[in-house]
Amino acid sequence: MKNSVYTIEQADKRYIWHPFTQQQSWEADPQIVIERAEGSYLIDVQGKRYLDGVSSLWVNVHGHRRPEINRAIQDQLERVAHTTFLGLTHPSAVELAERLIQIAPGQLSRVFYSDTGAAAMEIALKMAFQYWQQCASPQPGKTKFFVLNSGYHGDTVGAMSLGGIEIYQQVYHPLLFPTLRASSACCYHCPLHTSYPDCQFACLEEVERIIARHAHELAAVVMEPLVQGAAGIFVYPAGYTRKVREIARRHNVLFIVDEVATGFGKTGKMFACEHEDIDPDLMALGKGITGGYLPLAATLATEEIYRAFLGTPEEGRTFYHGHTYTGNPVCCAAALASLDLFEQDRTLALLQVKIALLQQQLEHFKYLPLVGDIRQCGFMVGIELVQDRHTRTPFPAHEQVAVRVVKEARRRGVIIRPLSDVLVIMPPLAITPEELLTLLQVTYDAICAVTEELL
Repeated sequence: MKNSVYTIEQADKRYIWHPFTQQQSWEADPQIVIERAEGSYLIDVQGKRYLDGVSSLWVNVHGHRRPEINRAIQDQLERVAHTTFLGLTHPSAVELAERLIQIAPGQLSRVFYSDTGAAAMEIALKMAFQYWQQCASPQPGKTKFFVLNSGYHGDTVGAMSLGGIEIYQQVYHPLLFPTLRASSACCYHCPLHTSYPDCQFACLEEVERIIARHAHELAAVVMEPLVQGAAGIFVYPAGYTRKVREIARRHNVLFIVDEVATGFGKTGKMFACEHEDIDPDLMALGKGITGGYLPLAATLATEEIYRAFLGTPEEGRTFYHGHTYTGNPVCCAAALASLDLFEQDRTLALLQVKIALLQQQLEHFKYLPLVGDIRQCGFMVGIELVQDRHTRTPFPAHEQVAVRVVKEARRRGVIIRPLSDVLVIMPPLAITPEELLTLLQVTYDAICAVTEELL
């Protein structure tokens, strides 16, 4: 194919079906064709640079084209690109598992590899389900899952069943298994119409009531710790995740955390669980695990859960789950190099100043007439746009206000993405303070430009 923006874009529109994309709009609009990247920037085929304000969908950690990760991948390719993990093992997977367990919260001690966050969650569900069938004191009636509304755990059928965002589920309800659920703790959209901290976690009463009533049939409580990402960066009040974990323990229900979006530094610590000293029974990882290079995911389990699966072949305790590229050596090599960079670059220590800068600069957005709420958890930011900030009235869906802001930002050289009418900012952790200021200024200016069109 001739390397021009016209031929590549036209061929894309002829042959490709993009994720989470209304293709009719995609085919009608001009599109950016990314050819290469450098640091915090994506570069199109015409040489225009775009600041990567969403870390290429929440995955890039240390910047694009890091020589250290490149070398690790190249070195691994000199040895072996792939070998099955069924009945075989290899050094990179073993070393990575050991290092993940060393940094993991609580008593997690075993690593099961997969290739996407959704797969990691499917694995956690199946492990929790099977655990209760064959643990030391089996409780085969514990087959259901408790979740929070507005949660997102992936788009495979099991992970989607746990979700609580209607737009992603509405067509598929007949495929999904039922769950027990309660309202989420998003203060801006509080269903109880109370305010924190005066409410004293009133929303937890429903959580406790449902879990207590159904503990005998609940395999696990499932949640994103600290913040619900795909919902629009819904940040829980401090201590909320910890309290839900305590409720689960009190009623003898496993606790599964989905750290696919929150893991690897995005909340300011390596894992979100660390903020509230949470010890999960199962934890799903993905996205940033390889620094934004290659698809890899992992489900971490405690030794107690692992040992429930041990036995002779005829006992039927085996965990029958796997993926063709489970524990791929090249992916594991990239993940190891990424963990090395966390230490070499002092990523988490240096991030704290940038988190403070981000919080400081976001104060300016509060005075914009379209901005209803600003939610921040570390380097995860959601700016919710509303038609009326006093009544919190949203824009009609057809107005596509956040999409218009995103397009305006792109014209100005910044990539951000919308979740409905929430603008998401989640740059690479390695972004410089100067680049961060540029990202925020362009976003601010783009909101102002769209405001002028609307008012």
